[in-house]
Amino acid sequence: MSANISKATQKQSRPARTIAILTLVLIAFSLFAGLASATKVKLGLDLRGGTSVTLTPRATVGGKVTSAAIDQAVSIIRQRVNSLGVAESEVSAQGSGTNRQIVISVPGDTGDRIVNLVGQTAELRFRQVLASGAGNAKSTSTAATKSAATFPAGVTAALDSQFSALDCTNPKNRQGGNADIPAAPLVTCSRDGGTKYILAPAEVLGSQVSKASAVLDQQSGAGWMVSLTFNGDGTKAFGALTSRITSNAAPANQAAIVLDGLVVSSPRIIEAINSGSAQITGNFTQTDATDLSNVLKYGALPLAFDRGEVQQVSPTLGSDQLRAGLIAGGLGLGLVVLYSLLYYRGLGIVSVGSLAVAGAITYLSFLLLGKYIGFTLTLAGIAGAIVSIGITADSFIVYFERLRDEVREGRSLKTAVETGWQRARHTVLVADFVSLIASVLLYFFAVGGVRGFAFTLGLTTFVDLFVVFFFTKPLVTLLARTGFYSRGGSLSGFSAKSLGVVTGKDVA
Repeated sequence: MSANISKATQKQSRPARTIAILTLVLIAFSLFAGLASATKVKLGLDLRGGTSVTLTPRATVGGKVTSAAIDQAVSIIRQRVNSLGVAESEVSAQGSGTNRQIVISVPGDTGDRIVNLVGQTAELRFRQVLASGAGNAKSTSTAATKSAATFPAGVTAALDSQFSALDCTNPKNRQGGNADIPAAPLVTCSRDGGTKYILAPAEVLGSQVSKASAVLDQQSGAGWMVSLTFNGDGTKAFGALTSRITSNAAPANQAAIVLDGLVVSSPRIIEAINSGSAQITGNFTQTDATDLSNVLKYGALPLAFDRGEVQQVSPTLGSDQLRAGLIAGGLGLGLVVLYSLLYYRGLGIVSVGSLAVAGAITYLSFLLLGKYIGFTLTLAGIAGAIVSIGITADSFIVYFERLRDEVREGRSLKTAVETGWQRARHTVLVADFVSLIASVLLYFFAVGGVRGFAFTLGLTTFVDLFVVFFFTKPLVTLLARTGFYSRGGSLSGFSAKSLGVVTGKDVA
């Protein structure tokens, strides 16, 4: 027994240094939040309202509006919204049968980006350029008739006529999506309206893209672009397209990248590309490239949509209910603090300090996550934070009770701090890992507010682990070295009465 005690004493940590490191971490996080202008926690729809838009489905050429197609569209749109971060957005289908509409609600007053992102059909095609010219009406291209000569005379004449009449400077002619039939040639505009094209039938489709990501163009320094990786069929088709057009004269040596019926870019192909990858360029910002990669990553919507008016929505939870919830949480926290001080006395200072440090770290995490991944706090998230009070309390109660058991067995307080920690640590880790597993399962298999609860619960469980190792245990070690605690005074929490030790006087 004495050997074990000696070994535990030798393993005593350097608590002052650990707490100093924790203090520096908190200061650094606070400064970082200030420099990043992350000064307010972003609130969700139920707490501050947001932006709402209604999408009415309509069939694309050759397609039908079906209940299954609407369900698929809801799933894809939800994936696109979630790809922007934990924003607690709501995507739902309202109505019945094929008359349902998709309603998208996003927190805050900056929902235009999300609305534009989710409303894109994202039908991606790769087509050979047959002709190109200035975007204004009546402009012609000598390449039009020559390049389109592979079509029947009537089709060629119709394409020439449509090309000549198209005015890409008119925004109404740049809606795209309606006439983009993969097996047919296409007369269309570039996204900015500066150029119009006659394009051959599509040879590579968006369904043949297996991966899309936003990357910085390091070679040309032209900004951001979207990198694509094709599946097996797409690799063969893209290799065949680029091999065939390399020897053509301009503009027939260009491959147009068409998204929702509009040309994003039309690079000149100088050699065959058989690597199964391609890049989409077009003077993208990082946000533009990220949004485009997200809509391509999750596939094209099975339907086209008419977008309704974008409206501002009020909080779904009234201020009175929010105030009542916060008061309830504050009362719960106050009762935990009061109980800790009454039951553990001087040792309750550690529990109060642990809760304060955990609260500070959690708040800073909310600020930074809101800034960088779009995290928004909802009532469900607040519930997860309140539950974390119990998790943190459980951790220090397990340690305190183990510590008191060690003292009852006759060990000195300094030794009991270490031996008690060794025995309590395993229990704390197991309990927190159970909470983490539950939060991960909830996050990936639930939707809506439940995901916000799961995310907050998982985050605060990590915070609890950090606090118990870097604050609770080191602080107990420091206090155990003071005379007030080591002598077992009546207010220290280590008196014979507090520990329930029966003395000879008590027996008499």
